[in-house]
Amino acid sequence: MQQALAADAMLHGYMSYGRASDSDFPQVLHPMPQLPLLTNGQMVDDIPPEQHALVPSFMGTTARGKRIHPFPFSDPAFPVQARSMDPSKDLAAYGYGSVAWKERMESWKEKQEKLQMMKHENGGKDWDYDGDGNGPDLPLMDEARQPLSRKLPIPSSQINPYRMIIMIRLVALGFFFHYRVMHPVNDAYALWLISVICEIWFAVSWILDQFPKWLPIDRETYLDRLSLRYEKEGQPSQLCPVDIYVSTVDPLKEPPLVTANTVLSILAVDYPVNKVSCYVSDDGAAMLTFEALSETSEFAKKWVPFCKKFSIEPRAPEWYFAQKIDYLKDKVLPSFVKERRAMKREYEEFKVRINALVAKAQKVPEEGWTMQDGTPWPGNNVRDHPGMIQVFLGQSGGHDTDGKELPRLVYVSREKRPGFNHHKKAGAMNALVRVSAVLTNAPYLLNLDCDHYINNSKALRESMCFMMDPLVGKRVCYVQFPQRFDGIDRHDRYANRNTVFFDINMKGLDGIQGPIYVGTGCVFRRQALYGYDAPKTKKPPTRTCNCLPKWCCCGCFCSGKRKKKANKPKTDMKKRNSKKGDTVALAAVCALEGIEEGIEGVEVKNLTLMSEEKLEKKFGQSSVFVASTLLEDGGTLKSTRPASLLKEAIHVISCGYEDKTEWGKEVGWIYGSVTEDILTGFKMHCHGWRSIYCIPARPAFKGSAPINLSDRLHQVLRWALGSIEIFLSRHCPLWYGYGGGLKWLERLSYINATVYPWTSIPLLAYCTLPAVCLLTGKFITPELSNVASLWFLSLFICIFTTSILEMRWSGVGIDEWWRNEQFWVIGGVSAHLFAVFQGLLKVLAGVDTNFTVTSKAGDDADFSELYAFKWTTLLIPPTTLLIINLIGVVAGVSNAINNGYESWGPLFGKLFFAFWVIVHLYPFLKGLLGRQNRTPTIIIVWSILLASIFSLLWVRVDPFLAKSDGPVLEECGLDCH
Repeated sequence: MQQALAADAMLHGYMSYGRASDSDFPQVLHPMPQLPLLTNGQMVDDIPPEQHALVPSFMGTTARGKRIHPFPFSDPAFPVQARSMDPSKDLAAYGYGSVAWKERMESWKEKQEKLQMMKHENGGKDWDYDGDGNGPDLPLMDEARQPLSRKLPIPSSQINPYRMIIMIRLVALGFFFHYRVMHPVNDAYALWLISVICEIWFAVSWILDQFPKWLPIDRETYLDRLSLRYEKEGQPSQLCPVDIYVSTVDPLKEPPLVTANTVLSILAVDYPVNKVSCYVSDDGAAMLTFEALSETSEFAKKWVPFCKKFSIEPRAPEWYFAQKIDYLKDKVLPSFVKERRAMKREYEEFKVRINALVAKAQKVPEEGWTMQDGTPWPGNNVRDHPGMIQVFLGQSGGHDTDGKELPRLVYVSREKRPGFNHHKKAGAMNALVRVSAVLTNAPYLLNLDCDHYINNSKALRESMCFMMDPLVGKRVCYVQFPQRFDGIDRHDRYANRNTVFFDINMKGLDGIQGPIYVGTGCVFRRQALYGYDAPKTKKPPTRTCNCLPKWCCCGCFCSGKRKKKANKPKTDMKKRNSKKGDTVALAAVCALEGIEEGIEGVEVKNLTLMSEEKLEKKFGQSSVFVASTLLEDGGTLKSTRPASLLKEAIHVISCGYEDKTEWGKEVGWIYGSVTEDILTGFKMHCHGWRSIYCIPARPAFKGSAPINLSDRLHQVLRWALGSIEIFLSRHCPLWYGYGGGLKWLERLSYINATVYPWTSIPLLAYCTLPAVCLLTGKFITPELSNVASLWFLSLFICIFTTSILEMRWSGVGIDEWWRNEQFWVIGGVSAHLFAVFQGLLKVLAGVDTNFTVTSKAGDDADFSELYAFKWTTLLIPPTTLLIINLIGVVAGVSNAINNGYESWGPLFGKLFFAFWVIVHLYPFLKGLLGRQNRTPTIIIVWSILLASIFSLLWVRVDPFLAKSDGPVLEECGLDCH
């Protein structure tokens, strides 16, 4: 046994801690095997290190003055002085052969692997110690080299039963459809056929939705390790810069105060200020937005130091001051109450100024808006104006009241001219990508809607735990955070929180290739947006040289710090002097030629030879921007004058810049759908990238959602219309992207995301069947046998069990799950149905239809918007379904009363079917009726039903007719004899 343990220990011998060269020790042969100390040099059970059973005889210092620590190692050149083993101590301490000893051995092996990794990261050199024995803090350094995040698989006790039920449900589905197909209903053949077709479609939809949830995972981040690795004390922060995009269009629909709160939360984020830049895209070219940002930049000089001094959360002032919590909790500075009171007064004055701007903007002057210097506002014509860029904070003028630097704040409004397709939000985002590349060129981007503020000031650090992780970061294209919302009523009547999607579906996708992009709250890798393929897991050896990004003899752009100025090879000069630049990107080389001295420590992505024409076709005709795309880790063009950079930034947001380029096709946000988010993420996954789903304990971002019925349906209509556009385009996941890096389960999720609106057609038909069955007396199934009843019952049990197990491993509540089920039916028979027809008209016939909404004001109470009634065409189909099913219930009960006892048995199946529809549409009916003087809607519904049923019973019993003792005999007119 001891020999086996000795052999196992010798496999992990050579260690870097305190190991000197072989020449420091005499070559002494010793017959005994060399065993490492199993306790890693620590005292165990009060046994000093020098009294262990195996003690190296050279503990102390070497001739070179290096201290040798009693860390484990084994070297045949080192003699071991053994002492006799004391069973009472040694066996108790080491526990040879016991479980505790094996666990300690495994822990020791893990430590050795970590130490070897440290040695490898140090360039293969040993850690040096000074003569006093003062070396680096080894535990601290070890912690700094730990992974920045890790996966947390769902416990097997929760996920294995879930998978087993899914397989049982598949089997039950097979037997169910075998029975349904083999047993048609001859007297109601049309109803039976329609129901079978609908059920088959529902089964396919369930498979597309279910199997991407086969491998759900959670994730955990380590912010302390991120700081230890990239924010060493006394040194500049090595965290990567981040450019943050905020998009807005109409300040009258998207209030400037909401946008201001989002910007303030960005400027106060817990991240190095010189590495944060905020770009606000005003696609409406509104002077109101411009002036509101100017006010915001001034207020930020007071708000940002207050946030960082007292570490408050959230850092959007509107939501911070609206919190109904004890704001004194964990606050120890005596000045906090006084300064908070003063800051709240400052914010209220800021709100008054913003509201005054909004009130002033309600009436536009006939001659248009003018700026303070008297010149006309360039954006007076929203559809025809030049590009505008204004740097509010940054450079030398952005300091707060404490004299500290503030993050950069830039206002951007891209050029718009008649006759150009500007591609709405996707086009605005691509313009921000180019502007930020010219001005700051951060390697990572965060995009937010104007109503999504940063709720967790460490959100950027959370994303960097994945992006900057040396093990997994290089293949990550984006980190998606879940959407969380404020201002939603406690019952979440219309499933606005969408927790089933964000806490179940997205976790499942994270275990495959990553979540889909949902349009906001997402940190991107800039290189992934440029349409590059993901790096291979195992890279072949490539030739490198010690030079700054430059054209080298190996035919590539190489990375590394510049040691001395090297001349470019003559072949490069010939290429640069060619008229067309057939083998080299002339624009990129010219740009790099002038900025080499101004870039330090940047890496350039290895590129194959690309002609100038190809680079211009891909990125457009801007030498500065093309040069920036070659810098894999970002970098600013320090030698370029700010004025020339602004001129170049104006050029890249011109309306004709994207003509004959790959913008919107392979580069940036992808065009072709109103849901550009799904397309953009899909293209990245097809290039082999993976994405990450990050759910911090404190939600990273929060936003607002439409809470009344009509606005919610129009939001769902827009999403469904985008899916239809993708389905009818060349980017449909059914046929696009094969041969790339898209995994098949990930493809199933994208197929489900594009075909789900088509479910509205069979869903509408299926919800109509109960009323038809009740009115005609027919049913979609024949009389069930015992075996058939078993399969029906098994299928229903599997459906409910699957949902219960999903709620168990995801943490979603049953009320949230039920609201999601209800709104699936409500949205399916209304918004999804209209999206199908609108998408077909738009793609096939070129007819773009819109549904108008007319509002009726609500009251001023809490959640008054929830009860505001806005009529829209989308309300017609679900209203019709409700009416016909209610009429069907009344007619069915009436028919059963008239026909006697035998008809009640078949009626129960039809009534169950009809009540299934009514219960799912109940939130819709509640929104349709509004408050109705605060009378609960359920009372109104049941009152109508019960009144109808009792009226029928009253008519059937007819108590006011006199009852005779015997039958009434009448002559029939026939001669019976």
